[in-house]
Amino acid sequence: MATINDFNINVQQHVLDDLNRRLEQTRWTDEPQNADWNYGTNPAYLRELVAYWQKKYDWRSHEKMLNQFPQFTVEIDNVNIHFLHIKGKGKHSKPLLLTHGWPDSFYRFHKVIPMLTNPSGLGRNEDESFDLIIPSIPGFGFSSHHAVNSDVTAEIFNKLMVDALSYNQYYVAGGDMGSMVAKSMANQFPNHVKAIHITDVGYPNGSEDWSTMSEAEQQFGQMIQGWFFTEGAFNMIQSTKPQSLSYGLNDSPVGLAAWIIEKFNSWSDNNGHIENSFTKDELITNIMIYWVSQSINSSIRTYAENARAAYMGGLQSSQKVMVPTGVSLFPKEAQFPREWAERMVNLASFTKMEKGGHFAPMEVPYLYAVELMDFFEKFD
Repeated sequence: MATINDFNINVQQHVLDDLNRRLEQTRWTDEPQNADWNYGTNPAYLRELVAYWQKKYDWRSHEKMLNQFPQFTVEIDNVNIHFLHIKGKGKHSKPLLLTHGWPDSFYRFHKVIPMLTNPSGLGRNEDESFDLIIPSIPGFGFSSHHAVNSDVTAEIFNKLMVDALSYNQYYVAGGDMGSMVAKSMANQFPNHVKAIHITDVGYPNGSEDWSTMSEAEQQFGQMIQGWFFTEGAFNMIQSTKPQSLSYGLNDSPVGLAAWIIEKFNSWSDNNGHIENSFTKDELITNIMIYWVSQSINSSIRTYAENARAAYMGGLQSSQKVMVPTGVSLFPKEAQFPREWAERMVNLASFTKMEKGGHFAPMEVPYLYAVELMDFFEKFD
């Protein structure tokens, strides 16, 4: 059995000092007049965020907050995996693996940890609690810089659950790339995965026969095609030439922040202002996890690994999931119809949420936690 080691985040002071020097020496670009978010990251907001980062943000306090959660590392298939493991308060807590995406991190779930491990705080029965396992995807954060496709990640995470932690049966939930991992785990290991919950079910890949689909599905396909032309440039470059991009992102903290927060703005239900959904401290802490670990290159290279695996023969995450699946569709996600979800998964629950976006556990943690509890209690 693999050896599990205790882990604490402890960023060396020279890393923080170097970061401060880089922030101070930022060479700012020219800025279109009244740019707002129309050309990408809002220049005025980015300057505001960077000033806060320099003068008010305190990494050590956030490091301390993150270290209150039990953290570990374990080597699986020559990949060092960082994960949180928080036991639930109930006598029969259900094991639940939560898996993040890009450009977020394990930090995506920090607000729902107390809710899901001790639901009595929400007025729920303590026996609805979960044992939470929250790993950093290979190539992300404090896992090693191994960029692998979602099927390989699924294999590693199943070994984490079954071999390292002795959970023979368990649940999985996630969004974005985490949805891909959850679907792959369900398809590869249906004897271990009892049910999954995801916030997106997958997108058209060009192989569909749209003439056989409903009008709602066809409209969805047209919308997604338009979305890729207007919003999908990040996906194309990260799926094809991530190395070219990575040098600038790994060298410039402001460049890294600009690349990441544009997605947090575009994909959140913020009613025109990003801080309606996230505080500056939350945005910067997520960025800091990429910066201090120097994981931006391996994280974006994961897109290329997925694209190449899909080209060479497909991914398990692209196959229909037969394990019972709950889907919560938040309003700032791509609005796929129920028929599309039924085509992609064995749909046991479909909820159209009234509020929230792509990073729901950070943005609307209470709504997200209740969705998970309501869905997984069906499988006790």
